[in-house]
Amino acid sequence: MNVYTVTIAVSIIVYIAIGGYAGRGIKRLDDYYVAGRQAPTLLIVGTLVASLLSTGVFMGDAAFVYAGQLGAYVLLPGSLCAGYVLGAILFGRYLRRSRATTVAEFLGKRFASRRLQALAGYTIIFGLGVYLLTVTQGAGILLSELSALSYWQAMIVAWLSYSAFTMYSGSRGVVLTDTLMFLLFLVASIAATVFVLDYFGGPAATVEQLVALEEKRGLLSWHGIIGPGTTWPTATDFLIWFLAIELGWMLVYAASPWQASRHLMARNEHVVLRSALIAGFIALFLMIVIYVMAGAINLANADIHPKDRAVVWAALNLLPPFLGALLLAGITAAALSSASTFLSLVGFSASNDIGVHKNADEASALRFSRSMMLATGFVVLVAGMIFPPDIFGLLIFIGTVFGSTWGPVAIMSIWSKKMTEAAAFWGMLAGALFNIVPSMFVTIGMITLPSYFHPAFIGTAASLIVIVLVSRHTHVTEAEAAYRAKLHEIPPEEIDTGKTRTTLWAAAMLIVITGIIQPWLLIAYYVRPLQAATGTLLPDGSFNWFTGEALAVLTCCVVYPSIGLIAAWVIRRDYSPKKVNQALSSLPEA
Repeated sequence: MNVYTVTIAVSIIVYIAIGGYAGRGIKRLDDYYVAGRQAPTLLIVGTLVASLLSTGVFMGDAAFVYAGQLGAYVLLPGSLCAGYVLGAILFGRYLRRSRATTVAEFLGKRFASRRLQALAGYTIIFGLGVYLLTVTQGAGILLSELSALSYWQAMIVAWLSYSAFTMYSGSRGVVLTDTLMFLLFLVASIAATVFVLDYFGGPAATVEQLVALEEKRGLLSWHGIIGPGTTWPTATDFLIWFLAIELGWMLVYAASPWQASRHLMARNEHVVLRSALIAGFIALFLMIVIYVMAGAINLANADIHPKDRAVVWAALNLLPPFLGALLLAGITAAALSSASTFLSLVGFSASNDIGVHKNADEASALRFSRSMMLATGFVVLVAGMIFPPDIFGLLIFIGTVFGSTWGPVAIMSIWSKKMTEAAAFWGMLAGALFNIVPSMFVTIGMITLPSYFHPAFIGTAASLIVIVLVSRHTHVTEAEAAYRAKLHEIPPEEIDTGKTRTTLWAAAMLIVITGIIQPWLLIAYYVRPLQAATGTLLPDGSFNWFTGEALAVLTCCVVYPSIGLIAAWVIRRDYSPKKVNQALSSLPEA
């Protein structure tokens, strides 16, 4: 065994030990499904980021960036912050208020509908099952690269690793191990990127050398490499594609079951809001760090095949052994953390949502949930051995499917007085079908769709249209109206000056970090060196604010602070005792 396999093996043993320790405290279904609803901000931030940053980012996204889209993924404002923060404001805090066990159960309770809960459960089982497949395959690729294990053997080891602590400890173990894994890959990614940039002479020198790289002309531009031989003939085509993907993922961050379900574990609604605000800027920063490293790897080797091994190649060939081992342990942690989240949610839905298990006894329900996790994991393992890995393709596909399937229904379940059970059911089904079917036809080559007819747009539009049309021809029941009205009653214990002040600090951090610090760093260490290398500085040598890259960064200065200001306004309005009292005093007397 070498330093890489030893480091990964030790980290896996630690996760299993922590999961075993957490599992000892499980006595009720709430402990197993939602960690007793007592998770603090650190644990919710850890599990939000860890369940997002899987091998899909370290291998899938990183491959895409390495291949040609560095500038686009670093400079254009991503949907991450908006999705997390707006999701917590518009959906997450109400979801926690419902005291549901799963997100699918929330929809069932909101519309008094078992069929809607079952449909939502099936989408979780299918969608997260496919997502779990990509993560397991990514972990198998990684472990097979580092050891004498074959790809099949490595997949079995990965499957056994995350199944061991997830099945026993449930959500209680998942949030603990997720947070530990999050801290590991946060430190490893930052350290590795700093080393890589220093290895090539610093940020400015790295930018200058990448501009001169003949094999990847356009890598650093705001739209990345486009034109003949790529998917995007023009910059406009790329921008439309990018916006479609970002729309889908914004809805994923806001309302997808594997992100929104984290809020069910939060100690209170302030933890929901703080966690979303903090996770938004941390995850955004971390992804930029990973993308910068992936793009810079081109200077050492611009022809790595397959491309999803780019970061792994750098860990083995570019970084010092200890730092490389730390990075690979971090990537493994990212894979296992996401896998544990997906596996637990699939098991919970199979047990709680689709109606297979009807025994009300908690001990029996726990046993059944664990058995469903085992069965699901086994199916995923077999599928991973049959189907070739396509981490980035499946990641993009599943993300947009969840966006169009869950996004409109979840948000409107809180904010629409007119949406009925039938509208929610058929809207969710339409969002899925009108995304999956066009995607399938495009994949097999039966049709070609222009950028503005991306399946993410089609599915989301279809879901909204169906919801509106069906709602016009059906009626909201008294039970549905009463349940929705109850959701909009803020619990008295949440209205607290001290808690509100702390939550407002999180909003202020988002504004300062993403609206001021991050743009300044991008301009100083990316865009200005790029303009110097491409000769696009103004004639007097001053910064040119009218290049595409500069405008992209300026857009970040508008988008992210706006999100933070919206959050601050909502927090003060809904949770500050003074504001609440003013609102109540302005109401007419009965």
